[in-house]
Amino acid sequence: MKNGPKYYIVEASALPEVFLKVAEAKRLLATGQAATVNEATKLTGISRSAFYKYRDAVQPFQRAHVSRVITFQFLLHDEPGVLSAILAAYAKEKANILTINSITPSNGCALVTISAETTDMLVSLEELLHSLAEMNGVIKAEVLAG
Repeated sequence: MKNGPKYYIVEASALPEVFLKVAEAKRLLATGQAATVNEATKLTGISRSAFYKYRDAVQPFQRAHVSRVITFQFLLHDEPGVLSAILAAYAKEKANILTINSITPSNGCALVTISAETTDMLVSLEELLHSLAEMNGVIKAEVLAG
């Protein structure tokens, strides 16, 4: 039986330079500072083959181990200000909204999914969900994934 991958936490200064450059190229792509892999590798001074060889193996520590993305689903009354109030609640508790998806409202209700980074939240996930579920205009609130 083949063993699964092994992970190590290593101080960046001990890593080969190519790993650091791959991580930087991935950051450039993720932030839009580079539009293509070709551009990112030119900016960091590595070959495309080195990027592709190590891209799945190199992750910054905070992204691989601390990041916590939770997807919430809401059924809301189709009324002005309901979604705005929900977003304000996320901001108040330091949850970072990553995506918002909504289906065109029908029968006076809107289905909305929100994905948020919750690592820096000031309250527990359960407390946030409870406060969101109790808000005016919220028919149903639940965690879909995370």
